[in-house]
Amino acid sequence: MSDNKFILNLVRFSCVLAFIVIVIGAYTRLSDSGLGCPDWPGCYGKLIVPDQAVSVNEAYPERPLEHAKAWTEMVHRYAASLLGLLILIIAFMSWTKSSLSGMRVFASALLLLVIFQGMLGMWTVTLLLKPVIVLSHLIGGLTILSLLYWTVLRQQSAQHPVSIAGGRKFLPLVITAMIVLGIQITLGGWTSTNYAALACPDFPTCQGVWWPNMDFSEGFILWRGLGVDYEGGVLHGSARTAIHMAHRIGAVITFCTILLIALQAIRSGMKNMKMTGMVVLIVLIAQVSLGIANIKFYLPLSVAVAHNGVAALLLLSLVTLLHQCLPVKK
Repeated sequence: MSDNKFILNLVRFSCVLAFIVIVIGAYTRLSDSGLGCPDWPGCYGKLIVPDQAVSVNEAYPERPLEHAKAWTEMVHRYAASLLGLLILIIAFMSWTKSSLSGMRVFASALLLLVIFQGMLGMWTVTLLLKPVIVLSHLIGGLTILSLLYWTVLRQQSAQHPVSIAGGRKFLPLVITAMIVLGIQITLGGWTSTNYAALACPDFPTCQGVWWPNMDFSEGFILWRGLGVDYEGGVLHGSARTAIHMAHRIGAVITFCTILLIALQAIRSGMKNMKMTGMVVLIVLIAQVSLGIANIKFYLPLSVAVAHNGVAALLLLSLVTLLHQCLPVKK
């Protein structure tokens, strides 16, 4: 097998693994397992979850061992560590194989990003689920996934002649849609990390009105000092409502923006972009439906995790459109 083919398969596998890590991370966060292991990188001082709770509870009286939560957290760490190892191999090969010199920049950026992502994972635990750290960890994971997926698309296209005439005219709209989606994902992460998903238990109104009492200044304070345990949230009701409503308003803007680019792609007359536009439309509708279901059914874990996963798929579908707007030289 040639170096190019091997590295392409390795990046593909890494991309799938990155998506799995994001979904496991969402499950970890939403099942309140983020502090299932109160230390890092081990769990109660062990590389695997300890069997005996008595001895570890004496060492960590403030955080009694819950096996289910601890294993959830450690599975997430194991999967993330494997992903980091694969990215290290990809970066090493890109610098040692002349045939892979074209992907050195992306591979090096991925390696630096995954190192920082590991640090964010550590701070998530040591800083007791500080929202800005947890949010940064989420954004870092999605960035790694997007870069891996982008590398797959460019490597695949580099091996075959590519000609999508006229695709570049959609570039400004695709970039705008990606920026809007990025802001909305950030708002969604902030909603989750501040436990504000059920601040509005009804839909389409919030607490029975269209514009409830909200405290935006309190809801969007990024740094509140050290030593605060954020598990369960620390904000009062009106601050959480402000966060939730910001996410809802962002959802409307995001839906309209991405709907526009999806319809434009479908009507473009270009086969590849038309197919991608249909995928974008389907994933967009699924994502909005999951968001509404989260409220209607009071945040069931399976639906909440799916909402995170489909957000990642929506981002990747826009990355695909971006790739189709930019021709690749062989």
